[in-house]
Amino acid sequence: MLKKKIAFIGPGVMAEAMIAGLLHEKLADAKNITASGPRAERGEELHKKYGIKVTTDNAAAIHEADVVVLSIKPQRLTEVMKGLKGVRSDALVLSIIAGATMKKIGAGLKHKAIVRSMPNTPGQIGEGITVWAASKEVTEEQQNMARAILGALGEEVFVEDESYLDMATALSGSGPAYVFLFTEALIDAGVHMGFPRRIAEELVLQTIKGSASFYQNAARHPATLRNQVTSPGGTSAEALYYLEKAGFRTAISRAVWAAYQRSLELGKEKPGHIDTHDEDEN
Repeated sequence: MLKKKIAFIGPGVMAEAMIAGLLHEKLADAKNITASGPRAERGEELHKKYGIKVTTDNAAAIHEADVVVLSIKPQRLTEVMKGLKGVRSDALVLSIIAGATMKKIGAGLKHKAIVRSMPNTPGQIGEGITVWAASKEVTEEQQNMARAILGALGEEVFVEDESYLDMATALSGSGPAYVFLFTEALIDAGVHMGFPRRIAEELVLQTIKGSASFYQNAARHPATLRNQVTSPGGTSAEALYYLEKAGFRTAISRAVWAAYQRSLELGKEKPGHIDTHDEDEN
C-alpha cells in the first residue's frame, strides 16, 4: 500500500477521514495521495494538514492512480465521470457514493474493477463501520487494498450481494443521524425536567456509551437486557409503555425503510436534481 498511488475525487469530510486514517496507520505515503476538488482553498487546507498532493484537475489526479476513490455527492456523479475517462485499466475504483451502483459507475467510466462501499460518520474518528461489495473483476490484491483503505475508518464488512449496500446506507450509513436525534431528544427531556444542559448532556452521553458497551459485552438479545432494567410497575416500565404507545418501533422502522427507498432513488436520479443530503461535496 505504501507504494500505491491513491486519488480522492471529492475532498470532503469522509475523504479526509480516509486520508487521515491511512496516514495514521502508515498504510499510505502522503506523497502518493492526491485529493482533487473544485475549491483550491480546500485543497490547500488538506495539503497543509497532511502533506498530500492537491489539485483542481480530476483528470490529472487520476492519471497514474492505482486507486481512485469517488467521494462526491450522488447528484454530481454523472457530470464528474465525464472528466474521469482516463482511469487506468488496471486501477481500482472505490466509491463511497450513496445509491451509485457498480453498473452505473462502470458504464460512466468504461471501467470494470469497482468496489462500492458505504461508510458512516464515526469513521471520522476511526470508529465507523463500512459495508462493501466488489465487482467480479476486482482482483484479490485490489480487495486487500480496499479492505485496508476502508479499515482505516473502523470496522469493515464485505458482502457478496451489492443490494445490501442500499440497506446498509439506510441502517448504518444514516444510522448516526437517528442516534443523534435520539440523543438530542433525551437531553432536551432532561433540560425540561430541570437539569442544567451540561449535566443532561453528560448523563445522556455516558448512558448511551455505557449501554452500547454493555450490550456488546453481554452478547445477549437487546430484549433480554431491556427486561433486566424494567421492573414491574416501575419507572422504566412506565416510560416504555408511552414509547410503545407513541409508535416508537414503527417510527424507526418506517424511517429506515424511507432511507432505503431514498438510496434506491439516488441510484436512478437524473443529473441536476438538487438534494441536501450529507454526502461529501466535490
